[in-house]
Amino acid sequence: MSTNSSSELELADLPETPDTTGAYPRLSDEQIMLLSQYGDRKTLPQGTTLFCAGDRDCGLFVVLDGRVRVVQEEGPEEERVIAVHGPGRFVGDLSMLTGQAVYVTALAQTDVDVLEVPYDRLKAAVTQDQALGDLILRAFIMRRTIHAILGAGLRIIGSRYSADTRRLRDFASRNRIPCRWDDVEEDPDAEATLRAFDIPPAQTPVVIWKGQTVLRNPSNTELADLIGLRAAPKRAAYDVVVVGAGPGGLAAAVYAASEGLSTVVLDALATGGQAATSSQIENYLGFPAGITGAELADRAVVQARKFGAAFSIPGEATSLTQADGYHVVGLADGGDLVAHAVLVATGVRYRRLDVPGLDRLEGSSVYYAATESEARLCQQDPVTVVGGGNSAGQAACFLARRSPVVNLVIRHDDLGRDMSRYLADRVEQSPRIKVWRHTEVSELIGDEALDEVVLHDLRTDAKHRVPTTALFVLIGAAPYTSWLQGEIPLDAKGFILTGPAADGSDGSDGLFETRRPGVFAVGDVRSGSVKRVASAVGEGAVVIRQVHEFLEAEGRR
Repeated sequence: MSTNSSSELELADLPETPDTTGAYPRLSDEQIMLLSQYGDRKTLPQGTTLFCAGDRDCGLFVVLDGRVRVVQEEGPEEERVIAVHGPGRFVGDLSMLTGQAVYVTALAQTDVDVLEVPYDRLKAAVTQDQALGDLILRAFIMRRTIHAILGAGLRIIGSRYSADTRRLRDFASRNRIPCRWDDVEEDPDAEATLRAFDIPPAQTPVVIWKGQTVLRNPSNTELADLIGLRAAPKRAAYDVVVVGAGPGGLAAAVYAASEGLSTVVLDALATGGQAATSSQIENYLGFPAGITGAELADRAVVQARKFGAAFSIPGEATSLTQADGYHVVGLADGGDLVAHAVLVATGVRYRRLDVPGLDRLEGSSVYYAATESEARLCQQDPVTVVGGGNSAGQAACFLARRSPVVNLVIRHDDLGRDMSRYLADRVEQSPRIKVWRHTEVSELIGDEALDEVVLHDLRTDAKHRVPTTALFVLIGAAPYTSWLQGEIPLDAKGFILTGPAADGSDGSDGLFETRRPGVFAVGDVRSGSVKRVASAVGEGAVVIRQVHEFLEAEGRR
């Protein structure tokens, strides 16, 4: 592979990328010696491809001598250098641990000696050395962040006013897929690329993969298939189908798979649930400096896969029935999954504001999470956050790092009522956050994009037009249980009844079992649960004990 602007000789002279973030650590002699017991040493000539964007199930490469460059493929004869690794560095991507396709290509920049460690052997190696495993995982997560900032990976071309462009961007963001978005309204490169591929504007948005493969307005499922998010069912019947990949579902997957239960995890959108959209979780046990929701989710997925759990994203459950003593989960794509036991961990769906202008502007300017992707779109512009809970407080503080003005709108006057005290104090101390108390949003102003919000003072009845380019709505959520109507008892608000609350003569005394034996519920979707990440993780861990008891009682283990 070559570039338009550099010769192979010039590429060979590229210096090693410095490690300023922990993304490119150098292994110790002892760590390399450990990995050498599980890998194969190879001597490769300059220009050899170690792995290519789109590859799956490739291994880790440790550079022993020479240099390896990691590139983003921009086209048939174009590449952009992302990083250069010298002796002692390891070359790889988070996708190697999550089962997805890799988003970058690695090439021998010079003649190299490398140690190739296949994924299955790498699992055994890091089991021996926990520090090594954590070093590799942390580096891969940091690299994924760098790739996202650089726009490596997928390329999405579409209009900022297109609902489908927004859908694809959101899907990529929620699944932590590195991507670059080119706005056809402003970016001349976008128009030039569309002409080069002979794509008329009416066929946008498009996704370009590896600079060559073009998907015209793909569905989320088509995009997921391209990069390996969806795993085809491999069993006639699983021990456990986990519906929902938030903290509760992920914890259950880890414990179920680690205890030998065949496990598959479904989620309609992404792994991590609402927690994955949190910029910083500071009250989760064991992380005194905090951890982002995305990193927590990625670590959990890697952990569950290590024990053999399979993931299918997106995989939306639409029904739950019974057949021949098994539970059958119907899927939106027309398929189904059969299981001895089903764990419902679908969490909740965000509530929408009922205000004029929302339907018109929701696709372009209204958000229900504040992740790095949204923050980049809103930098240097005023934004408004609606909500008084922890999610709203975290979003306001996160957005204030880049936006000059963050309006936080609450209907009462006490930030500490629904928000953790440490977070409320941080909001009140931020010079960039303006708290509007006893206030609600009454209207959105703008044609194709949001220009202003109208804020209504509930005490004085006064209305204020406040400049805003993005509205973040974090006002709570409703349980996602519509697909269970008539099958599993729900409370008056739609949450799943479990344990004694289910009040069924057929039911188990187990706290997390529903009236239907073999169907369990954990996390936010369960009636009476504590709506916290730690609580959901705890429920997901404990419920597997009850699943075991059910399977043993039924003679299925």
